[in-house]
Amino acid sequence: MVNEEPNQQAHDGSPAQEPALRADPSASAHPSVSAHASVSTHPSVSIHPSVSAHPSVSAHPSVSIHPSVSAHSSSSAHPRTLAQPGGLAYPSSSCPEDRSVIKVSKRRWVVVLLFSCYSMCNAFQWIQYGSINNIFMNFYGVSAFAIDWLSMCYMLTYIPLILPVAWLLEKFGLRTIALTGSALNCLGAWVKLGSLKPHLFPVTVLGQIICSVAQVFILGMPSRIASVWFGANEVSTACSIAVFGNQLGIAIGFLVPPVLVPNIEDRDKLAYHISIMFYIIASVATLLFILVIIVFKEKPKHSPSRAQSLSYALASPDASYLSSIVRIFKNLNFVLLVITYGLNAGVFYALSTLLNRMVILHYPGEEVNAGRIGLTIVIAGMLGAVISGIWLDRSKTYKETTLVVYIMTLVGMVVYTLTLNLGYLWVVFITAGTMGFFMTGYLPLGFEFAVELTYPESEGMSSGLLNVSAQVFGIIFTISQGQIIDNYGTMPGNIFLCVFLTLGAALTAFIRADLRRQKANNGTPENKLQGQEEEEESNTSKAATTVSEEHF
Repeated sequence: MVNEEPNQQAHDGSPAQEPALRADPSASAHPSVSAHASVSTHPSVSIHPSVSAHPSVSAHPSVSIHPSVSAHSSSSAHPRTLAQPGGLAYPSSSCPEDRSVIKVSKRRWVVVLLFSCYSMCNAFQWIQYGSINNIFMNFYGVSAFAIDWLSMCYMLTYIPLILPVAWLLEKFGLRTIALTGSALNCLGAWVKLGSLKPHLFPVTVLGQIICSVAQVFILGMPSRIASVWFGANEVSTACSIAVFGNQLGIAIGFLVPPVLVPNIEDRDKLAYHISIMFYIIASVATLLFILVIIVFKEKPKHSPSRAQSLSYALASPDASYLSSIVRIFKNLNFVLLVITYGLNAGVFYALSTLLNRMVILHYPGEEVNAGRIGLTIVIAGMLGAVISGIWLDRSKTYKETTLVVYIMTLVGMVVYTLTLNLGYLWVVFITAGTMGFFMTGYLPLGFEFAVELTYPESEGMSSGLLNVSAQVFGIIFTISQGQIIDNYGTMPGNIFLCVFLTLGAALTAFIRADLRRQKANNGTPENKLQGQEEEEESNTSKAATTVSEEHF
């Protein structure tokens, strides 16, 4: 393992310009290493002639020579890679993109904000039908369940496609996935413009399915973008901002459609109002697609953190994709997180899809306020997401924060359930907002906790599996709660969701906080006490001197 000098870490964007690999004359090698004065190695590695082999391994804090490395006068290290255990190849600092320097890129905020914008556009298209469910029912002459499926198709499409898309992310990288997702989002928006007649419901279904495929290329990206572009003290905040865009899209999807599309009987006028909404979203999607082509880059020139640098080093082109999945599912803590995240997000998806129906049952004619209640839920959740992201970057208390937020989500859901039918809309606004602060604020917490538990596995893989769980539970909860509401009312339907949130909170308590990414970031010399450093250097120098004397 290669360790870096203390001055090589860049904190809060300060670059470190020193090479990451440097050998000290006092270093000694493992028995399997034979060092010779005429040895030829990688340009960034210098081995002093006085290095000698000894049964006891002693190394200076700034260098570690693995036993599998053999240095001899007749050998020459490959200019691109260094040999490491298990056949893994460590990239050399002579590569065009120098991974030995830890430095954050100024472009990182532009990348995450652009992603957040096209994620917002896609999320708007998910909820634009459900937020005015009754109006689209009348326009197309279909059942409420048919309109619900325009929301659930997002969930259904995600399940079979996430693993192929996660493979594409590993194979072709972030830029390709970003281009594909924004292109499909744009295409789906334009297809919907061909469905402005009551008999063209299948066309709007086709457009929504295309947008749902785009979502597969979007939903699992936040943690990957955060890891690739942001430093160790920014990743949680960056992930929250990336998720923020999706939540903002849902919020706008609750607010704008009831304003743009009034509840009127004349279908020709209704088609005109729907066309305005469709043209606006298609234009925005097109603009964002063009910006992605111009602005979005694959990755920064330098690694933004030690953990990401090590992740690049551990990457192997021959690594088995299936073996990565198997390793992830052998991680019990992650499996528990998959279940608990799915329960929480599934409840949110069901509430978002059915909110219009629930509010109108108790407050007839309040379509606009139903949208505003949805807006309140999501805006409060966005605030919760940003606060929790900043808190995680400073405290690193992933398990504790996740558990507290989950319990408060349950409390908020119970209070919302008990106040929905009281007849006071202002009370519903307050209780729904409180619930949303914790419920949607939990989503980026789950992403970041998953990356910590599964490092150095792909962030796209862990996020994708969390979202698969969310989609599965979302479909189950949406269908089940919809049937319960139709047959028994909103109170039993919401109690049904409360039961599963209770189960999720209980399972969260059993997740062990095995923060592997934090260990990778913190397992460096600068995190040791100065006295320990000096003692280690002293011991290393003495050992090297003894070895030299015995050799000669």
